[in-house]
Amino acid sequence: MAAAVHLRPLHSLAPPLHLPFPAARSAPNWPPFPGKARARRRGSSSRLTLFVCSASTPEPSGGGKAREAAASAAARWAEWIPRTVAGGVGPEQVLRLISGAAATPVCQFVDSPRTFLHAVDPRVKLVWLLALVVLPARSNIYMRFGLVIFLALLSVWVLPNHVWKDQLGRVALLSGIIFIMLGFGSDGVPSLVQTRTPPPSVLGIPSIPCSTSGYSYTIMKLGPLQFTRKGLSVASTSASLSFAIFQSASLCLTTTTPEQLASALWWFVIPLKHIGVPVPEIILTLLLSLRFINLVFDEVRNSALAIVARRINWKMLTAMETIDIFFNYVQRIFKNIFDHSEQISKAMIARGFRGDPSNHKIYFLTESSFGIVDLFSLLCLFALMGLASFSDQLV
Repeated sequence: MAAAVHLRPLHSLAPPLHLPFPAARSAPNWPPFPGKARARRRGSSSRLTLFVCSASTPEPSGGGKAREAAASAAARWAEWIPRTVAGGVGPEQVLRLISGAAATPVCQFVDSPRTFLHAVDPRVKLVWLLALVVLPARSNIYMRFGLVIFLALLSVWVLPNHVWKDQLGRVALLSGIIFIMLGFGSDGVPSLVQTRTPPPSVLGIPSIPCSTSGYSYTIMKLGPLQFTRKGLSVASTSASLSFAIFQSASLCLTTTTPEQLASALWWFVIPLKHIGVPVPEIILTLLLSLRFINLVFDEVRNSALAIVARRINWKMLTAMETIDIFFNYVQRIFKNIFDHSEQISKAMIARGFRGDPSNHKIYFLTESSFGIVDLFSLLCLFALMGLASFSDQLV
């Protein structure tokens, strides 16, 4: 006697399944049950209780075709998982882009080629940084875009070719995204406002004709969105300010050593020490932060190159395995960064540091001097501030 093997245990069915012994048939392509089930007679009927453990569905006939259909359906679902994006951008290409971006000396001092900006006093550079943060927010749109063009030309002139090409492209892309989003988002959707004033036809007065030329609040329409003068003002201010902050900070850090920046900041904030401001802690934190930026970029690049060098066949991996590799990549970055932090702390303790910077002398290894280049830089800054102040009257 053979019985069919089903997905669910038959004893869980209600009412119980009655299988007469002579009528029991074996399903095709299914192995027979070992025959350990026990039948108990109650009256004139017999009941067979089967305990089965099977992972497949009950198929009275055509089990092979059903399995093939299920396999083809699973293959169709697997095709929806994105292996590579359009243009051939896959996991390995992403890691190569990360390693290439981290290879560029972002916010790192570049000693060669030496330009006039390297000779400018760091205190003058800090004043310029403050002015470039304030001016885009306090000037008109022509002045904002003028500052952006000025910083772009200065970056092309001062930075090496492989540095400014990479930095300007990324900063310009970020500023462009900010400009488009705020331009259409700040005042993009017109508000549904119903005026309480009756129309001119009801009052019996002639309506004022629309002006065919002159002032227009709406500049451009894109479907339900509109680009207005308010959106242009907000977008130009935010995009110009973002470009000025990122690129001016990059120019300052590329042409100035961390010790020079710490020395310039010390010169500005040392009077605050008399009112209880922890100036030594601030300066030491700045020095450690500027030194730590290089370690972060190096770890990001080295970890990405380590994965690329192993030549992983990404097409053979599932989506979860690919995600697991990227999680391990991020985990490895943080682990190496924390290891470097621990090594720095041990080195500082070995040199006698006990947590109080006021008891230790900070050697800046630099001497600031005010020269002709610094005087010319300050004159240019004053001219720029005057032009920004009178730009509304000039336009």
